[in-house]
Amino acid sequence: MVLKIILGVILALILITAIRAIFFVPKKSEKTKAELPDEAVDVEHYTNALSDAIKIKTISNYDAEKVDWNEFEKFHAFLEERFPLIHKTLTKTKIAQASLIFKWEGTDPSLDAIALLSHQDVVPVNAGTEKDWEHDAFEGYNDGEFIWGRGAMDMKNHLIAVMESVEQLIKDGYVPKRTVYICLGHNEEVVAAPDNGARQIVEYLKNQGVHLEAVLDEGGAILPVNVKGVLECNLAGVGVAEKGSVNYEISVNAKGGHSSQPPKHTALGHLADVIKDLENHQFKAKMPAFVYELFDKIGRRCSYPARLVTCNLWLLKPLILKIMTFIPPAASLIRTCTAVTMAQGSPQFNVLPQKATITVNFRTMPGVTIEDVEKHIKKVVKNKEIETKFLVGKEASFVSPTDSKAFNAIKELCESADEKTLVAPYLVMGGTDAYNYEPICENIYRFSPFLASTSLLLCTHGTNERLPLSSVEGALKFFKRYIKKMTED
Repeated sequence: MVLKIILGVILALILITAIRAIFFVPKKSEKTKAELPDEAVDVEHYTNALSDAIKIKTISNYDAEKVDWNEFEKFHAFLEERFPLIHKTLTKTKIAQASLIFKWEGTDPSLDAIALLSHQDVVPVNAGTEKDWEHDAFEGYNDGEFIWGRGAMDMKNHLIAVMESVEQLIKDGYVPKRTVYICLGHNEEVVAAPDNGARQIVEYLKNQGVHLEAVLDEGGAILPVNVKGVLECNLAGVGVAEKGSVNYEISVNAKGGHSSQPPKHTALGHLADVIKDLENHQFKAKMPAFVYELFDKIGRRCSYPARLVTCNLWLLKPLILKIMTFIPPAASLIRTCTAVTMAQGSPQFNVLPQKATITVNFRTMPGVTIEDVEKHIKKVVKNKEIETKFLVGKEASFVSPTDSKAFNAIKELCESADEKTLVAPYLVMGGTDAYNYEPICENIYRFSPFLASTSLLLCTHGTNERLPLSSVEGALKFFKRYIKKMTED
């Protein structure tokens, strides 16, 4: 009798699951198909401008004295020459050493402004890899398929697209109701820079009494997804939050001496146990609401067999979480990550280290603080004689809502432009300037509307960074439409 009841329950669950999967499709309320007016864009002007922007070596550095500020001055002059209507119509303010604010005054001062963010700086090319590039990293070479060079994907492509779109809107005779700010930081690539340009921009805006309706910065892109028989779409990931980055130095002391008479474990040996403790005791994995929403939206686009799983996330969440922890890219979505990145021991091969040190980078989830990280270290490391030193870091961001005017605008514009596109929230693993805007804005989104494959996105900060020209027209139209959508009421 008991066995019959158990079998009956199992069969009922299977039946319910099968039925749920049939009806697990995009909700009518989420289908955003609107007629979008065509927008005039000048792709040739954009590509020429981006190529020339890449030639200017606006490389940032944690040590401001090592920055070639002449390159930033050249870049400012370049912007003035290529976008004359912006410089004639908008008010420009220079902040700190090289950050810029352009203010496009709206006709209705009662409406909160919007801000479009970009950063001018790029990372350097790793020494010794210069010849690995197919085209010089600062040539801005255009081969008709790609524009090559440092900043082509991060993020002079985005910056020039914003400038190009506003320039074209002015040319079209468009006048916004809301005020529009274009905010260009100068050292975003320097994690926790003491003279962070974006932070000083926000301080300036705050002192001016500015509160923003929305911020749009880099972070997400449009990624082609093609899993045969399961899912085919263009996934537009909109970053609603970003992880924090916290760095600690952990040291172990020992007697030292000559390497000819070593103890059972040197300081490095003891430190190896510390590393094992940290790596074997990761932070607990949890599925935030926006990650669940990401899976839900993707799941509704999957084919029927796959939906047997995706429609039951509520039931399978513990199992899914467990599986994700074994896949590094997936694990980074659901927990604070621990990475031992640097180690130092003796200065010479025949000297026992008196002090051995590691540097550990923690990428914190929203809600996990720097203080939480320090408590975690003390809890999981068995060796209580370690020395722990906070180096540098920043907290994780807050999570922006997915029902705001700005998020809905991004969703409508992307999904209406191409029915294959699916817009979903996600977590940005790296840092952006947008984080600094939290004191003056509740709706902060990280999205760059360029369609690019995973392999191209992985070239960011690496060798042969390049932008596909096929993605340019759509990105320019998106920015024009977004500005109109956000400033017309």
